[in-house]
Amino acid sequence: MDPIRVPPEMFRFTDGSRSGLPLAILHAFGEANERLETALGIDDVRTRLRGVGWLETLADEDLVKALDQLREQGHVDVVQSHAGDYRTASEYERRNLQYSLSRQGEAAYAGVVRANEVLNASGALQTATLEALGERLGELVKQLEDGTDRRVFSTLTEVESHLEAFRDNTKRFNGDLQRLLHAEADRATFHEVKAATVTYLQEFLNDLEHHTHTIATRIKEIDDHGVERVHRRALNGASLPNPDPRWLDVHKARWDGLRAWFLPEDGATPRVEDLHNLARRAIITLLQVLDRITESRRRASSAVADFRELARWFTVVPAQEDLHRLWSTMFGLSSARHAHLAHADPEVVSTTASWLDAPPVEVSELLRSAGRTERFTRTGRIRDVSAIRAARAEKALQERAELEAAWNMLDTGGVVRLSAFEKLDHSVFERLLDLLGQALGSAVGADGTRRSTTSDGQIEIVLRPPQNGAVARLTTTSGVFRGPDFEIEISTAGGGA
Repeated sequence: MDPIRVPPEMFRFTDGSRSGLPLAILHAFGEANERLETALGIDDVRTRLRGVGWLETLADEDLVKALDQLREQGHVDVVQSHAGDYRTASEYERRNLQYSLSRQGEAAYAGVVRANEVLNASGALQTATLEALGERLGELVKQLEDGTDRRVFSTLTEVESHLEAFRDNTKRFNGDLQRLLHAEADRATFHEVKAATVTYLQEFLNDLEHHTHTIATRIKEIDDHGVERVHRRALNGASLPNPDPRWLDVHKARWDGLRAWFLPEDGATPRVEDLHNLARRAIITLLQVLDRITESRRRASSAVADFRELARWFTVVPAQEDLHRLWSTMFGLSSARHAHLAHADPEVVSTTASWLDAPPVEVSELLRSAGRTERFTRTGRIRDVSAIRAARAEKALQERAELEAAWNMLDTGGVVRLSAFEKLDHSVFERLLDLLGQALGSAVGADGTRRSTTSDGQIEIVLRPPQNGAVARLTTTSGVFRGPDFEIEISTAGGGA
């Protein structure tokens, strides 16, 4: 890649305390170009300045001086208008000159606009962009097979646009992510933002592998047609009056950039893998930071600190009764809860007998765990569940009948195409999707078919690949399903309905 060089006077107008006026003038010319007005007189420039927000009082001398400065720097061209109708000499001097942006001025204004976009934009990892990129690549494959050169050019342009959007968003998001990892902010906001970022990255990684595989497959298909042939057809479809000799080189470089992201020719690691690793490392780093924030919120506690705090309390409690209450509360050395229990026959034990000599008294385990003694009462009445059992049995029979009805409805009685079903109830459609999923998950037989049976062995499905890339369209109560028009054969154990 050639080094980037910028003319030394390109952004000179942004220096100094009066840089606002030259920038406003370029903005005015940019807005005029949007309306296909390429040349402006001094009165037109003044009107356009008010339209772009320059409301300060401006004398003609100051405006002409600013325009001359831009002309000296190469941003503005000046020509004389001989087609105007001038009534006086002063009017001729005022309206004779016409100003327009030079190519360097257009580049300088575009650079300022782009710089503001980057400063105010935030990046995002959008799976929608990857999905659109895969779809446009698939459309490009179709256009290469039976489309016109103009459709090849327009589709290739859309592919490059989606790739550029994905690259720009990825670079911006990576920059925002690195700044977030080192940010110091309010802990509550900091915690919420990083938690949301972790969730966002996890959702992106879930879809990244699928879209990457799709895009790599489409690139291989286009390579089979020949990338140089693709670009020549696109150049022919562009219908350019004076094609730039570098047109093919520029678009080849863009295609090489697409391959570098998803399918490098030299066998190197695709950049999308680097993005995957970057996102995973960011998730781990963010989770570690969140753990540290959570740990810092917890109060540091230890037995030593607790006993020191308790000792301080003992020094400040004034009354003796309060000291005893604090002691009992902290250490639980209150009177025994089982001291009120008596022997089953108290008369056989003398009231003057020592506790060591007296026979033991049985203490319930519930007294220690729950603080109360056991109470023996009548056994609770057994609940009558016959009605619940009958209702469940009836529901099971109903579900079984619905299942059998669905299987009978799906029984094809022979080989049919998937599109033959046309319209299905959503519950029956879900059964059909289960069967298709089981068949697609099975191994391909010697004859190219896939076979699968349900877990109870009642239903068997035989699946054959579609011919000529046909697409089936099934309508359900919840929407429309489109997919390959497989040849299927579904049979039940009891025979078809």
